[in-house]
Amino acid sequence: MNQNEKRLYLIKRLLKEQPRYRNMQIPMDTDQQKSMLRSLMNIRMPGIMDEEFISVQDEYLQQVNAEKGIVTLLDMEAIQPDIYIWKGDITRLQVGAIVNAANSGMTGCYQPCHNCIDNCIHTYAGIQLRLTCAKIMKAQGCEEPTGQAKITPAYNLPCDYVIHTVGPIVQGKLTEKHEALLESCYRSCLEIADANRVDSIAFCCISTGVFMFPNKRAAEIAVKTMKDYKEKTGSSIKVIFNVFKEQDEEIYRKLLNKG
Repeated sequence: MNQNEKRLYLIKRLLKEQPRYRNMQIPMDTDQQKSMLRSLMNIRMPGIMDEEFISVQDEYLQQVNAEKGIVTLLDMEAIQPDIYIWKGDITRLQVGAIVNAANSGMTGCYQPCHNCIDNCIHTYAGIQLRLTCAKIMKAQGCEEPTGQAKITPAYNLPCDYVIHTVGPIVQGKLTEKHEALLESCYRSCLEIADANRVDSIAFCCISTGVFMFPNKRAAEIAVKTMKDYKEKTGSSIKVIFNVFKEQDEEIYRKLLNKG
């Protein structure tokens, strides 16, 4: 099967799973088909799929991810030894682990085609990631506490692992508790990365955006926590601060250029 045939196969299989959508017409337009497939993956509850579906999905997603362009450490700017800044789509990074700003349910974003990092990571990793996260949550028996971290395989993403952390939500005034919880997110991610012998980790801007943590203060906490951790533990892990906005890139660049 070529990519078009794989995409149609996946759409038809996912539609068949959903009785209310079985008679939905599949658009002819390629971009609309891509959106439809992503939407169906986004709304799908955690569950097992047969080997044929997984095989087709994996081949499809691996080509999609390759076409987006794989980015390695060699493509990034080392602003300090073992510390990098990179602006762009975190799902393109071929590093040890990327950090997902998850919600407390930990099974991804269910809003079709939502542009949050949680949705993007689950979309391009494949449906296996949601099932793995659901199994972790079932074993845990409760929602994921803010400030902790869990590690999973990355499946079809070019990185080796995804580290999921739930950042604090700022409603109103920023408090010391918010700051302590965000610090815990970064420290927990670094600890679990080192525990799993991950050689490099890419952090997104945890808790900024819809979680409303002020960008500059969030970056200050991220950089300080990283430096304190590396100094205290002697960790050799390479750290990438992955940003999506020019504003965040400028903030991190100023902080890290201070030494």
